Amino acid sequence: MAVSAQFTREEVVSLFQQRRPTALRGLHSSRHSNRYVDVHASAGDPSSSTTKRAMDVLIASMALVFLMPLLIGISIAIKATSPGPVFFKQRRYGLRNRQFQIYKFRTMDVETGDQSGVRQTTSNDPRVTPIGRFLRRTSLDELPQLLNVVIGDMSIVGPRPHVPGMQAGARLYEDLVPYYFHRHTVRPGITGLAQVSGCRGSTVNRDSAMDRIDYDLQYIETWSIWLDIKIIAKTARQEFLSGNGF
Repeated sequence: MAVSAQFTREEVVSLFQQRRPTALRGLHSSRHSNRYVDVHASAGDPSSSTTKRAMDVLIASMALVFLMPLLIGISIAIKATSPGPVFFKQRRYGLRNRQFQIYKFRTMDVETGDQSGVRQTTSNDPRVTPIGRFLRRTSLDELPQLLNVVIGDMSIVGPRPHVPGMQAGARLYEDLVPYYFHRHTVRPGITGLAQVSGCRGSTVNRDSAMDRIDYDLQYIETWSIWLDIKIIAKTARQEFLSGNGF
């Protein structure tokens, strides 16, 4: 016998424990602060903004058309240098804890890659293919996520989508950071405030992992279209021109 249930938007959001101001750590600090932030009292709601959604679809669609020759070239290079599919697909947390399938260019050997994503990539990771190192260093492996943006699973700018069961500081992220799931009150993004502020890569360091969530919630609280534009511009300068990924 099949059983179905319907939930309102508020009921889904209420999965994040209690809707009350949450104590956050001070940014760039290893100590807890007395600063309180109500993530539901932001200047605007990014997840319900038609302007943000329209900008996402416009930018992602134009980028897919403009970058099509590059996307085809990368696909050919991946197939020619290692056996396996062109795309890497994985389940990630999305808006209001709903899971979705994210798309990336495959950068690891199929035999040694971690489909769950719990084992994080490290510098000089032996699982990464030669072409994969280049794609990661230039962040070109992220380009297929433009499809996720068009579909509606992601935004251009937002908290980076994590895999369920992701660890930080040798603990489950949600155990390390009590307010962790508040970051899912908006669509995840290809880039975000945490990434352009220097918080990217491994989450082995406890303080760095907590700082990321603080930046995510700061983004939600202070969101504006102008903030998105600044983050996109800074991402282009840092990620694609500097090439600081691994």
